[in-house]
Formats: sequence, structure tokens, C-alpha cells
Amino acid sequence: MKIGRVKARAAAAPLLVAALVVLGMPAPLWAQAKDAGSIFTCTSAGGRRLTSDRPIVECLDREQRVLNKDGSLRQILPPSLTLDERAAADEAEHRKLLQRASKQEAIRRDRNLLSRFPSEPTHRKARDAALDEVRTGTRTSEQRLADLQKERKPLAEELQFYQGKQPPAKLRGQVDAIDVSVEAQRALIANQQVEINRVTALFDAELQRLKLLWGGAEPGSLGPLPQSAQAAASTPAAASVPLAAAKKPG
Repeated sequence: MKIGRVKARAAAAPLLVAALVVLGMPAPLWAQAKDAGSIFTCTSAGGRRLTSDRPIVECLDREQRVLNKDGSLRQILPPSLTLDERAAADEAEHRKLLQRASKQEAIRRDRNLLSRFPSEPTHRKARDAALDEVRTGTRTSEQRLADLQKERKPLAEELQFYQGKQPPAKLRGQVDAIDVSVEAQRALIANQQVEINRVTALFDAELQRLKLLWGGAEPGSLGPLPQSAQAAASTPAAASVPLAAAKKPG
């Protein structure tokens, strides 16, 4: 009978370990206490005084005292977590990890910003270069628009001779092609203005942040960029109108 009880305990041990892990008590802690010949004691929810040579399942929701063989106190095990409490603890740990990663990313971003722009003149030069590129495109589009309007003028005058009549298909096609190109250039100019605003907002926000960093603020301590600047940084340059629509009609 004694051998049977020993076998039963041995078979039940893995199940107890699994239960303790699920409920939040690490298996190594149970194994260490058991190997050391510890005695577990607690008072159950029903008021019964329980004693065992392993963590007591009935008292996983409450404190358990771990005694040495001579009855002296070895340690006190805190209550194990319930499944809901474990889920909440895991969620809290996940949030901590995300916050830590966000902090590291903020530090990396600010250090890169300082590396790119060690002084205000370097930042101003980069701003001017970025804006000049867009403004050059705007001037090109405006010139192209003026040329198209000049090309259209004699054709429009020729169309006047066909009022109330069907104009030649070639003439009508030339006018329509110029009108398409005019709309394309106007769309390009509008997109380029949007890009100028985007670049300006981004560099303004960067400069405000850089002034604090140049003044000694710790990288990563300034929080996120303003929402407007984040949107500017994440928005790609304004899409160009397909070149086919902007080409000079043949």
C-alpha cells in the first residue's frame, strides 16, 4: 500500500507543477522547496489548517508558509495569480515592452536628427534645398502652362470660324489635347504647393525640437513630434500627374 501511495504521488506531481505554472507559481520554486524538504502550511478558505510537503492547491489563492523540517520559517509564498490576474499582468508587461521600445526609438530618432543637423545653419541649408527643388518644379509648370495658353489662342480663334458647324477633327483634337495638358499643369502646381506646405511644416517642427536638443535636452525626452509634423513626415511627396498628360501635344 505504501508503494502504491508513492507511485500515486509521483504520477500527480507533473499535474501539480502544470497547475502552478498556469496559476502563476514558477515550477522551479516548487521544485526547490520540495527538494529542500520544506513543509507547506496554510489555512484554507473553509478555515481548515492544511499541511503538505508541496504547495497546497487549496491555498493557491492565499499566502502559504514554507517551514524547515525543524518547524522554523523558511519563506512565505505569496498568493498565486488567477487566470484573469495573469492575463492582466501579461498585458501590463506587454505595455512596458512597447513603452521601452518607443523610448528607444525616440532616442534613436533624436540622435539621428542631431547627427544630420549639428547646427541651425545646416538645418536652414537643408530646408532651402528641399524647398528650392519644389519651387523649381513649380516655375517649370507655370512656364509650361503659359506656353500652352499661347498655343491654344490661335487655335481657339480658328474655331470661331466654325460656329454652328462641325470643326475639322484635327483642329478639335489639337484644342482638346492642349486643354488636357493645361489641366495637368494646374494639378501639378497645386500638388507642388501642397508639397511646399508639407516640407515647411516638417522643417519647422524639426527646428523647434533641435533648438531644445542643442540646448541640452536629452534625446528621447521630448515626446513625439506634433501631429502635424508626424503627418508631414509620413506623407510622401505629392504625386505627379502622368507625364503623358503633361506632354506637349503633337
